[in-house]
Amino acid sequence: MLSKEIQNKVQNLWDRLWAGGHSNPITAIEQISYLLFMKRLEIFRPEISNEYKWSNYKKLNGTELVNQIKHKVFPFIKAELSEADDPFAKALNTAVFEIEKPSLLKNAMEFIDSIYEEIDKETLDNNQYFQDIQGDVYEHLLKHTAEAGKNGQFRTKRHIIHMMAALLDPDIDGKICDLASGSGGFLVGAYQYIITKYSENIKPDSDGLMKGTDGNKLSSRLKQILTENTFYGFDIDKTMVRIGVMNLMMHGITKPHIEHLDSLSTQYESWEATRLSISIDLQNIKSLENPKLQGQFKYIMANPPFTGKIDSQGVSENLDRVYPPKYQENKEEKTRKKQTVQSELLFLERMVYMLKEGGRAAVIVPEGVLFNSGKAHKKTREILMTDCDLNGVISMPSGVFQPYTGVKTSILLFTKRKWKNGTNKEQNLDVWFYGMDSDGYTLDSNRKRLKESPLPEVINHWKNRDNKDQTNRKLDYFSVPFEEIKNNGFELNFNLYKEFVYEPQEFKNSKDILEKIIQLEDQISIDLKELKMF
Repeated sequence: MLSKEIQNKVQNLWDRLWAGGHSNPITAIEQISYLLFMKRLEIFRPEISNEYKWSNYKKLNGTELVNQIKHKVFPFIKAELSEADDPFAKALNTAVFEIEKPSLLKNAMEFIDSIYEEIDKETLDNNQYFQDIQGDVYEHLLKHTAEAGKNGQFRTKRHIIHMMAALLDPDIDGKICDLASGSGGFLVGAYQYIITKYSENIKPDSDGLMKGTDGNKLSSRLKQILTENTFYGFDIDKTMVRIGVMNLMMHGITKPHIEHLDSLSTQYESWEATRLSISIDLQNIKSLENPKLQGQFKYIMANPPFTGKIDSQGVSENLDRVYPPKYQENKEEKTRKKQTVQSELLFLERMVYMLKEGGRAAVIVPEGVLFNSGKAHKKTREILMTDCDLNGVISMPSGVFQPYTGVKTSILLFTKRKWKNGTNKEQNLDVWFYGMDSDGYTLDSNRKRLKESPLPEVINHWKNRDNKDQTNRKLDYFSVPFEEIKNNGFELNFNLYKEFVYEPQEFKNSKDILEKIIQLEDQISIDLKELKMF
């Protein structure tokens, strides 16, 4: 956790940019990201030329400082470092450095210097790890962007991410992906979970979840694999790609693979074909022996945007099971008819496609996905229990995403099964349900921390679900046979299967209540008469 001194300095930096005209939170953090990268460039690449070193050009003043950064340092980062395969530099291809007021730029650089001085002090005094504190600084900055944005986007709270990472239990045995990565919070959460798993010193954080920062049980080779070839993300917003890359790098992931593309479109198939170095005819993808098994990710963690309806014409034709495409005849070619589709359903179908056999996913979905009786919703739930084993449904309380949205959500946990004889059979595993009453914070717009820490209990019940009786539906956790779910139209609503116990309440006799009211009225009348005498 950040010291109060660092938090205050970060807040002062933010306030200074705000007062200087950078009032858009996303724009502000983007500009701060550029400055942070310039500062850490000298720390992690000491071999660069002196004219690009922070310690040299920070001595400049006025327009000379602005010109040095805008016309020399920034272009150097965008061009030359991009050729060196630097992830952040590659993400800057359309970026613009916007701090042009000399006094504001100088002041911002002074704040960043003072923040890093405090980081160094914390590292020495409290035996904390530099990357861990640096990552917390960026997380603290991201809190300022934690507001509802366009297209239903908003940041998932860190404690929810950490709980989901513990439920998914990722490791270094495969690639980890978020197909709508935003600021990269889920990928950072997965990274921190793995580091904790391989740390010698572990202690609970403020939410009661275990955290370690040393990762000392990892060999240098495994650390390299973890930080260079494990984390992948996709987002349609270029700004969020830059912020996401910076977030991962600030936490110690040296080569995050975050791409600017729409993971629901054929852009993803193109990226996949390039990454796998295989030839895929995107116009005839159905000719593949089994196009549904092109997945390469062992783990997926995500909270896709709840955008509602989108235009199907931009959607990959490989996503055709939830919404079978409708075609229209043109003079030259057969084209897909325009129809509106639910994005969260397509994201789920895409996840099933992206997972490797045996791969696991943890995803947040709006509650409507679980019980809506529409054909597409029903088909989505069926896919999750034919292509995959749906392992668990965790119902979160309304208010978890306050103050940005009141939409009630749940976490789905599923594992992709092996393809059998051209078609997958229905799952034979029971589905585990859990109903959360609290996430450890008030469920109003203030979201204040409560005394209790319920998240470790959720994780404990999940990990021990095979060792305890799960048939008592009067409890907050229980298992439901697949056949029962199938007979209910694949509905996954927790309240449908929960057995609620009615406890009758005793009330006083109405005659006695009326008599009491009459007595009170008589007493009021007497008191009024006494007051009137004065």
